[in-house]
Amino acid sequence: MAGIDPAEEINELAGTLRSIQDVLDLDAMRKQIEELEQQVAAPDLWDDPDQAQKVTSKLSHLQGELNRVEGVARRLDDLTVLYELAAEEGDDDTRAEADKELESLRSDIGAMEVRTLLSGEYDSREALVTINSQAGGVDAADWAEMLFRMYLRWAERKGYSTEVYDTSYAEEAGIKSATFTIKSPYAYGTLRGEHGTHRLVRISPFDNQGRRQTSFAGVDVVPVVEQTDHIDINEDELRVDVYRSSGPGGQGVNTTDSAVRITHIPSGIVVSCQNERSQLQNRASAMNVLQAKLLERKRQEEAEKMSELRGATTTSWGTQIRNYVLHPYQIVKDLRTGTEAGNPTAVLDGDLDEFIESEIRWMRRQESEGGAGS
Repeated sequence: MAGIDPAEEINELAGTLRSIQDVLDLDAMRKQIEELEQQVAAPDLWDDPDQAQKVTSKLSHLQGELNRVEGVARRLDDLTVLYELAAEEGDDDTRAEADKELESLRSDIGAMEVRTLLSGEYDSREALVTINSQAGGVDAADWAEMLFRMYLRWAERKGYSTEVYDTSYAEEAGIKSATFTIKSPYAYGTLRGEHGTHRLVRISPFDNQGRRQTSFAGVDVVPVVEQTDHIDINEDELRVDVYRSSGPGGQGVNTTDSAVRITHIPSGIVVSCQNERSQLQNRASAMNVLQAKLLERKRQEEAEKMSELRGATTTSWGTQIRNYVLHPYQIVKDLRTGTEAGNPTAVLDGDLDEFIESEIRWMRRQESEGGAGS
């Protein structure tokens, strides 16, 4: 921090904050909050629980965002006073406190700036996440379960609710796959950069010779389908199988064949749901997942056509994106952004914000560069 004038940096941060406020349009946000508060106060709100949850979730998100912006603005004003007080009294402790707050504000405003980059067509949607074990046998299944827990912990840290549609357990340990939603506005825009293959290097807990093992798991992130989306699905193109829900080790969760697996024959997409007790509810949830997967496929095809028209090379994020090394040293490194963390335990416990923010910036740059030739 030596040589940097705090007053100058506070002015720069204030300018960035004003830009953020312009993009977010706080007046429009306050108006939207008022309208949502009126909807929440309606006595018939919970007649439609799904719609009620969407309204209350959106209201909570907007209130939190407005409070965060207004809170940061107050902290910037207070920080100027704190530096003046430290200078007047020659108080090193107060100066140290002010420097610490300046660092915190720099980080918080940077995170808010990232949010303004989420302007894609589907970025404001909730996220549907699917995790699949890939190469690596039982270690890969265990790794898939570790990633499953990592994203649920990340959502929990943020206060986002989640719903698990399906978990397919592996025979020895871990999972073959899991599908779940993160129910928060902008969850898709925030997490879409996590799409791809995640690689783990560690001493295998399943190898009695204690050898190092490399395993892979795939993360698929798509936007949740809304009523305004038009995805035509011909029932004749579906194969629907019902089976008994199961838990770890093949243990039966239900005594009835209530779990549903749907195969969309033209695309080969297979989805399943066993979270609900009723076969009818599981089928409805599985159809929602299928619609989301087909919507994402349609979006990708449209993006590829646009790229071909402008002569650009399409960017694929469905490849290996991040390494998690637990042995012989400890590091998590993103292969696209170069972001690193020396504490894999914290990352696997949901401390993902630094990686997510850097990949949002990276994707925005890639998209800007891709669109430059149009």
